[in-house]
Amino acid sequence: MAKYPRVREQNIAVFGEAGSGKTVLVSSFYGPTQEGSYVNDLWDLVARQTGQGHRLYQNFLGMRDNATVPIQTRFDNTTYEFSVKLKAGDEPEGKKRPFDELRLAWHDYPGEWFTDDPSSLEERDRRTDTFISLLRSDVALLLVDGQKLLDYAGEEERYLKSLLGNFRQNLLRLKDDLLAENGPLVEFPRIWILALSKADLIPDWDVSTFRDLVILKASEDLERLRSAIAELIETPEALSIGEDFILLSSAKFELKPGGQDPVEIDVRQRVGLDLILPIASLLPLERRVLWEQRMAIPRKVVDSLADGADVIAAALTGAKFVNVEKLLNKFIKADKRAEFVAKALPMLAAAVAMAGPKLREINEEARAHNDYLRAMLTQFKLDLDQGVSDKVIRTQK
Repeated sequence: MAKYPRVREQNIAVFGEAGSGKTVLVSSFYGPTQEGSYVNDLWDLVARQTGQGHRLYQNFLGMRDNATVPIQTRFDNTTYEFSVKLKAGDEPEGKKRPFDELRLAWHDYPGEWFTDDPSSLEERDRRTDTFISLLRSDVALLLVDGQKLLDYAGEEERYLKSLLGNFRQNLLRLKDDLLAENGPLVEFPRIWILALSKADLIPDWDVSTFRDLVILKASEDLERLRSAIAELIETPEALSIGEDFILLSSAKFELKPGGQDPVEIDVRQRVGLDLILPIASLLPLERRVLWEQRMAIPRKVVDSLADGADVIAAALTGAKFVNVEKLLNKFIKADKRAEFVAKALPMLAAAVAMAGPKLREINEEARAHNDYLRAMLTQFKLDLDQGVSDKVIRTQK
């Protein structure tokens, strides 16, 4: 068995009603990385299923070359699997990097299941099984459709209450099945980001405008959703809902001059999609540190919360790989949580604290030495910081 873990997989679950743009988002996430003109000096994005990759790239080319939007999928639960393959090369002085490949599983939950009742017991079971498959994710995106906000301008609460209420009801319908075997769930998405899809339709909004609208118009509905999720999980204190927001746009959609149809689609003008990999990779690590600093989290919850955080932290800081999970098990078994907080948690906190000129300096140094893993992760962190500065993303601190 290899001494170091070689592959690190992150999972992200995407929820949105039918027509909210989920297929367009994933196509625009993947498509630009396949163009002949695309250049990335650190890594390549590869679809792990060839046919799936071809379909996504075909969707993207249809938007780019023919101004056609992908056909809306109905009742399809799909997991898109990607590999972020690092360029060849190792750290100087023969040090072995903690892992060589980052994988992303993008779970797409069918939008129709928000609003339509199951037509049979078989379909109900399929919905439950699909939802269970999402539970590996630390991060979930709940899409708020920008077009719907425009349609309900001045009375946005009608749409937001319906969206959040339908999702809450969907969870309540699944509750008994989800809790039937072992009671409150240990593994469950703990970070729920509200994402404004089709953000290009409201170009004068930044992420604070979006957040303020949601809180003004639907704060009680958001709290009811949070309470419904809290009833499903163990240690509900380790849960973020209504604290993280992002703007997402797959492209800029415009009507051609002098007509209503077809639509001109500028795929070069994307918003937020370059933050998906940084969010999936680093946000769970940051949130785990925050929660462990604030509360005593039970061991079995910690084991499922941002698992692999030690590997990410080691790669990000360039420190010698230390198995934080082993330290955690050792200290908790010996009833020495305080010792864990003193000795192991700082390893994770140091990675989270990297910022500013020092972070940029580390990134440049990693690039210069062909330390592709550290360069990629520090670039992810720089991208997140830039997203905050550009008011595209707002996260809990």
